[in-house]
Amino acid sequence: MIAPSRLSDATAAVVRPTSSGIVHLGVGAFHRAHQAAFTYEAALLTGEMNWGITGFTQRSNTVVEQLAPQDGLFTLVQKGTEQTMATVVGSVLDVRNAAADPDAVVEAIADPAVHIVTLTVTEKGYRLDPASGRLRLDDPEIVADLSGRPPRTVAGQLVAGLARRMAGDAPLTVLCCDNLPSNGRILSELVHAFVDACGRDDGLAEWITRRVTFPSSMVDRIVPATTDDDRAENERRTGLRDDALVVCEPFRQWVIEDDFAGPRPSWERVGVQFVEDVEPWETMKLRVLNATHSVLAYLGILRGHATIAEAVRDPVLDEICRIIVLRDVASTVSGGMDSVGYGDEVRERFANPALRHTTRQVAMDGSQKLGPRLLGTVRDATAAGDSTDMLALAVAAWCSFVLGETKAGRTLDDPLSAQLGRAGSAADLLAVESIFGPDLGATSLFGAQVVAWTDFLRTNSLSEWKRVLI
Repeated sequence: MIAPSRLSDATAAVVRPTSSGIVHLGVGAFHRAHQAAFTYEAALLTGEMNWGITGFTQRSNTVVEQLAPQDGLFTLVQKGTEQTMATVVGSVLDVRNAAADPDAVVEAIADPAVHIVTLTVTEKGYRLDPASGRLRLDDPEIVADLSGRPPRTVAGQLVAGLARRMAGDAPLTVLCCDNLPSNGRILSELVHAFVDACGRDDGLAEWITRRVTFPSSMVDRIVPATTDDDRAENERRTGLRDDALVVCEPFRQWVIEDDFAGPRPSWERVGVQFVEDVEPWETMKLRVLNATHSVLAYLGILRGHATIAEAVRDPVLDEICRIIVLRDVASTVSGGMDSVGYGDEVRERFANPALRHTTRQVAMDGSQKLGPRLLGTVRDATAAGDSTDMLALAVAAWCSFVLGETKAGRTLDDPLSAQLGRAGSAADLLAVESIFGPDLGATSLFGAQVVAWTDFLRTNSLSEWKRVLI
């Protein structure tokens, strides 16, 4: 049997940008389904072909092995409940492994033809303390970058690239696209903290303040892991092998603070919203969509559900998610934002059976996600004297998941796996100050609620959850 040809410039007639104006750190499936797709569509619509993307994977070489033989091309398959649509995206011109070639990242960021650096490195990629949101200067990889090795952390890569860029005085926009509150401000603080720790006296910090902007953004699209069945289905349809195939839902949203240091693609032509303040959108998305996603993952695993779609079709879990938003979250979201209606829409999106987003995939890195998704809401609700009962159930779901994984002898997929694996109770987990800070431990009112809910989940049927609220 003859092996199928692989998707590439030679096998697909695709219009390509002529040069790279964007460097992207973290070329995973989400970036390709979101920023890369928006950028390509804008280029096709406007004819502006200087907005190609040079991408860097931060860890695994898998993405390079998928994309490089395909000249950066990949098929984007949008799966709705009734219709599937596939398109080839041609915005990625080059993809490299940053760990294998750290100087290439620095050179790319320093290139004056590049106007924007975008990032999707996940919450843990920033090496922040989850409780304070500050750069962990004692992180071994940060320490190694500060010692002068070729940089391998996001902070080290950005600062080294900006230092080299300063010689030509070329402005730059650094655009965070990860699920962090005020992500532009946090990224700016991370960069400045790294510069300060370097002890530089060459004016870099002042230059960054003058010539580099860090707009915040909110991104939204469900992008599950691509399966072998997805690839086989696409190969039958097209006759071409595509190892870099990405599957996503039809819905997408990108809201960006309009604060660019130089030119940018005409993203507004393809639906991107440019606003003065992203905070209302990012807060609602983190506290409703992302929080609900995590709750469905942890409780879904406890209920034996393999995917988010299965979990949200469980009437008990669906109602819990609805009540969390209605009772505890809505009051912490900016006025004018319909968090309850948004929550209903989100759960409908999650129920799309064509998207096999696994509960275990969403459950990863919980120590990094609890803060922006749940604990910030807890602090705001507590300060206002509002309910945190259901938020405590949400955190207890994570505690139960962690304790269950440890009891089963499974290693957590989490940056704090070793520390979390030593916990024997919810109180032990709440004592991890890098997650819960000094204010939400087991002796706090909220901590007591979490411990009570964790005990409930261990000894009762979740179907009886309402009696706890009486």
